[in-house]
Amino acid sequence: MGLNQKTGLILTGGGARAAYQVGVLQAISRILWEAGWPPARSPFDIICGTSAGAMNATALACRADNFGEGVQKLLDVWENIAVEQVYRADSIGVLRSGARWLSLLSFGWLLRKWRAAPPASLLDNTPLVGLLHRMLDLPRLDVALSEGLLHALAVTASSYTAGNHITFYQAATEIAPWVRMQRIAMQSQIGIEHLLASSAIPFIFPAVPLYMGGRREYCGDGTMRQLAPISPAIHLGATKVLVVGAGRLAEPPHAGPPNPSYPSLAQIAGHAMSSIFLDSLAVDIERLNRINLTLSLLPGEYRDMTPLKPVDLLVIAPSERLDDIASRHVHSLPAPVRTLLSGIGATEARGSALASYLLFEASYTRELIALGRRDTEERKADVLAFFAS
Repeated sequence: MGLNQKTGLILTGGGARAAYQVGVLQAISRILWEAGWPPARSPFDIICGTSAGAMNATALACRADNFGEGVQKLLDVWENIAVEQVYRADSIGVLRSGARWLSLLSFGWLLRKWRAAPPASLLDNTPLVGLLHRMLDLPRLDVALSEGLLHALAVTASSYTAGNHITFYQAATEIAPWVRMQRIAMQSQIGIEHLLASSAIPFIFPAVPLYMGGRREYCGDGTMRQLAPISPAIHLGATKVLVVGAGRLAEPPHAGPPNPSYPSLAQIAGHAMSSIFLDSLAVDIERLNRINLTLSLLPGEYRDMTPLKPVDLLVIAPSERLDDIASRHVHSLPAPVRTLLSGIGATEARGSALASYLLFEASYTRELIALGRRDTEERKADVLAFFAS
């Protein structure tokens, strides 16, 4: 790869759906190894992640000196994951967070005693801190950047306080931050707190305070207000980008029942979350493809005059509906969580979209990993062509 050629990886958000990314990465590792690529060499110079994808991205970046080891670490986590590793699933924990939160939502005007300290979210994700410590090796990330094995890592969050979408990035060299409408970038030392903020699904997990310029801002999931998910990789210097989606892009259409009933709370919430997590990526891909097409039609002398550059893009996304897969595994959730979610209709087939984000159970994540492997193997020729240079 030339000095000015950098390959970026975009890992999108989606809660438990992010297990699909691990299957894709495992297949890529195998395809490149069979093609003669050194197993330890990372094929990515720039790694960007959002929400659960930010956790995967950071874990992979920490092992930029050994790509195969990084993928195996993600496999070890996602193939053996359990809800209890991500959020409290015991009866007391669910009552303290979920039941109180739903009660406040329904009867808050009566429950004056909670005005001083209202429940912050539906679920308590305190256990996630321990999981992140097991997944990551942040000192190793610093070494990878200093030795030039990785050009940059970026994770995104959304500030409830200021209303901005924020990209935090850690790079091997000084890279000027960029500012766009309601989107800013900040060079920063990536830490656990950034990942907790990036993965704080709205209403589901609590907001996380981050200090920026000496000011505290409460931040939530990075997919909110993420109008251009691919742009951080391009701003950081990527000339080609692999995007791993978490749904809708390649899924078969869903007609729905012929005589639908009124949507449940879970169905509405799942629809809203899918809009947050999935739609902006599809729009950004269309935008980038249009720019590439426009640039290809320009004569060479005019193309050299524009700051826009063509970006080679490969997108791999689920070929099956993850909502349908989730509906087959809802029973694997711990009883207290299942009871809580059943109260809003998330254990029904029509509410499975919401469950698909919260099903951190091995039976579900292993099926997503297998799907990611299959989808990538079917795109083997595209993968080899993408990495050919």
